Amino acid sequence: MSARPEQIDVVRQWVDKADNDLKNAVHTLTMGEDCPLDTVCFHAQQCVEKYLKAWLAFHAIDFPKSHDLTELAALLPDNRVVPLSTDDYVSLTDYAIVTRYPGDWEIIHRTDAERAVTLAQQVRSAIRAMFPREVADGQ
Repeated sequence: MSARPEQIDVVRQWVDKADNDLKNAVHTLTMGEDCPLDTVCFHAQQCVEKYLKAWLAFHAIDFPKSHDLTELAALLPDNRVVPLSTDDYVSLTDYAIVTRYPGDWEIIHRTDAERAVTLAQQVRSAIRAMFPREVADGQ
């Protein structure tokens, strides 16, 4: 697929933001016992969301202003490109919505945060592998 230069620029912007979220999540995990695990999960979710939106933008597919990963994944031209299950999408989506504000939500354990980061890394790898050089080399 050949994308227009302005389209490539938009896709790169989404990718840059997604990568920054992943950097935040990975770095925050190094804090040890004082690590805010909800923040790690939030940034992992944001990374996945922004990579999905980058892939949709690359294909010139309009998408809603939504944090719902299941909704965004349903718009993908080929849902098999992302190695996540529906359950993965649902659990990550919760990190964007439920844990952002005070409230009654389940405790997040370190293994949950590590899993969220692993999922974000998998999505990043899968989508970046499909971008043409003009997108991937811009990073």
